Amino acid sequence: MLDITLIRKNSDEIKANCQRRGVAVDIDALLLLDSRRRDLQQQTDDLRGIKRKQSKGKPDEKQRKEMKELGAKIKQLEKELNEIEAQYTISLLQVPNLTHPDSPTGGEAEFKELELLGKKPSFSFDPLDHETLLVNADLLDFDRGAKVSGSKFYYTKGDLARLNMALIQYGIGIVSEFGYQLMETPDLAREEIAIGAGFNPRGDEDQIYTIAGTDISLIGTAEITTLGYHAGETLNLSDGPIKYAAISHCFRKEAGAYGRTSKGLYRVHQFTKLELFVFCTPEMSDQMHRELLDIEKTICNGLGIHYRVIDVASGDLGAPAYRKYDLEAWMVMKGENGGYGEITSTSNCLDYQSRRLGIRYANGDAKGFAHTLNGTAIVSSRLPIALVEQFQQEDGRVQLPTVLATIMGQTHLG
Repeated sequence: MLDITLIRKNSDEIKANCQRRGVAVDIDALLLLDSRRRDLQQQTDDLRGIKRKQSKGKPDEKQRKEMKELGAKIKQLEKELNEIEAQYTISLLQVPNLTHPDSPTGGEAEFKELELLGKKPSFSFDPLDHETLLVNADLLDFDRGAKVSGSKFYYTKGDLARLNMALIQYGIGIVSEFGYQLMETPDLAREEIAIGAGFNPRGDEDQIYTIAGTDISLIGTAEITTLGYHAGETLNLSDGPIKYAAISHCFRKEAGAYGRTSKGLYRVHQFTKLELFVFCTPEMSDQMHRELLDIEKTICNGLGIHYRVIDVASGDLGAPAYRKYDLEAWMVMKGENGGYGEITSTSNCLDYQSRRLGIRYANGDAKGFAHTLNGTAIVSSRLPIALVEQFQQEDGRVQLPTVLATIMGQTHLG
């Protein structure tokens, strides 16, 4: 969340930022709640001070009566304060992060293309989409996935299952060279951690599966659990940023997504991901964002796929991100002549998440809320789409990039 002092001093700029991001938040109502909250807090503190003074010594009957009335008044003020605090917190959490001045303004389609990398595939035959190829090769089974778990669940088999494992191994090798510590995280998180990360586990717009009767949800990304790993802590960053590469299963409802491209593996309810996460000082966050982007590009370049880098527009950033880059690979499935679909992204969230979860840093005399950043290294649903569709051959097999062929001990998929 944003610092309320920042909002008080820059209310017009915060309103403009909300408008730029397409988020409807009543900043004036928030500031009224803030003012009332501070007023009630001051009144309560003043009365508590008076009560402490009166409690010293031996009170007479009149003083005991006054203290009783004072206690009742304090109790009433505390009740009002708790009610206002709850409304204030809900309102404050709805305010999105600031937006980088260079981020394009607009919705999903208003992104800015920064780079176009790799050779775009050309075919002497009519290429097929990944679902057709993989189902025909008996490597992917949506029908039995639906029978067992519901629509958009699936089984991977044989070479496709081995490919997913090889991709994770390949990603681990690269991120380790950049100094990221490997961890496996829980696949569930408490509601307070998910909210702190900027994900709403409940409500009409939620995308997370919540466990009935609990405050626990299945995670949509290891960003949530890796962020929560240091919740309420003060980090020693004197030796530089703390960097993690986290493996987890990810679960998403993808509610409302089926009007958009949802064929095959592009939008599914479960997948495995190698997620990168960084805690750093404010001075380092721009540099770390560039590093995360460089890692993602290194991974894609090593696979030899054709992709582009885009600067995501303000209205498509999501609440926590200050700036976000997406890597989009060319895919057969994206229209009659192909198109681009997201395979990884990386976001700089400044201190928006750490402020919500009380994650501070100490670096010599410098102290404050840590900056947090995240990026996708490998995702087991989207990357195979790009590989299968770009490297397919006329006989239905898929030629593997050298780095994966070496890991898997074979040159083709299928």
